[in-house]
Amino acid sequence: VRENQSTAIEFLLLGIAGQSKEEEVIFGMFLWMYLVTVCGNLLIILAISCDPHLHTPMYFFLANLSSVDICFSSVTVPKALVNYMLGIKTISYTECMTQIYFFITFINMDGFLLSVMAYDRYVAICHPLHYTMMMRPRLCVLLVAISWAITNLHALLHTLLMVRLTFCSHNAMHHFFCDPYPILKLSCSDTFINDITAFTVGGLTSITPFTCITVSYGYILSNVLKFPSIQGIRKALSTCGSHLTVVSLFYGAILGVYMHPSSTYSVQDMVATAFFTVVTPMVNPFIYSLRNRDVKGALRKLMCRRLTSSRFYN
Repeated sequence: VRENQSTAIEFLLLGIAGQSKEEEVIFGMFLWMYLVTVCGNLLIILAISCDPHLHTPMYFFLANLSSVDICFSSVTVPKALVNYMLGIKTISYTECMTQIYFFITFINMDGFLLSVMAYDRYVAICHPLHYTMMMRPRLCVLLVAISWAITNLHALLHTLLMVRLTFCSHNAMHHFFCDPYPILKLSCSDTFINDITAFTVGGLTSITPFTCITVSYGYILSNVLKFPSIQGIRKALSTCGSHLTVVSLFYGAILGVYMHPSSTYSVQDMVATAFFTVVTPMVNPFIYSLRNRDVKGALRKLMCRRLTSSRFYN
């Protein structure tokens, strides 16, 4: 007989590895990557904030992306680190549902910001003379605000559908956070509505930004090929290289994990989830800073300013 649990149920997060030595290695890696993620993205935000030359739509969106990446990692990694340090593997029902809500919000926000950034690159390359008029500050703020509204409503829908489920006595999963798909596999209830919603609404909120990115770069490519010189083509494409790299890393993992039923969620999916949850937010600031002269220049100015001020006080 299956035993349904109350809303006070706890879930067991068994982690990725089963042995203690492997867990120690993973703990060290997660801690290092989380610190790099927070520090790297904070540097990008500070550099953009302090340099007036970077107060443009492109870097406004990049600063928002860095903020979201910090929040995205902070939803899952700190809890996993604390659990390991305290020697516990449990997470309460309320914490789990909260984690699911913010996980869905920030992962979709990443996609929407990447699509808005693709549109920004399209306007900059295909309509350079009208860029200032088309990418007005009000429009930029409105695009980000609409993205936040859509992602929060989407997360609320999935969380409310998750709350209506009941869970059996078997509540352990090999994961380091409350990923929606493994949680659905633990439910005693019929998850058909959840799966259908994930395919329709979830698919729509994932595919729509991806389609916008694809269409934007389709127009960019067709426009760039009309340039008379190879140097002009290289210059135009160089402004898109960082963004395309981030898009490939993000969607390469997410589409492979969540575009199939929850019942087929496997160990490979868990590893892919760990990749775009921990690794992608960490490498994003490196990709943008190493491939972008403006960001590198702003970071140098920021470092020089800090060094000068520290010498002055000493």
